[in-house]
Amino acid sequence: MLELLAGISVFAIICMLAFLLIAGSDDDNSGGGLMEPVLQPIPTRDQNR
Repeated sequence: MLELLAGISVFAIICMLAFLLIAGSDDDNSGGGLMEPVLQPIPTRDQNR
């Protein structure tokens, strides 16, 4: 009985870790890796002083 409980516990922990790795990704295009920053334009002056 103890072996069955230990086996189920290990299986549940592995499933939870796999779910966190798959569903908890922080990327923006679901392609894996880290989220890349978005470039923002910097306003510049067109007139010379």
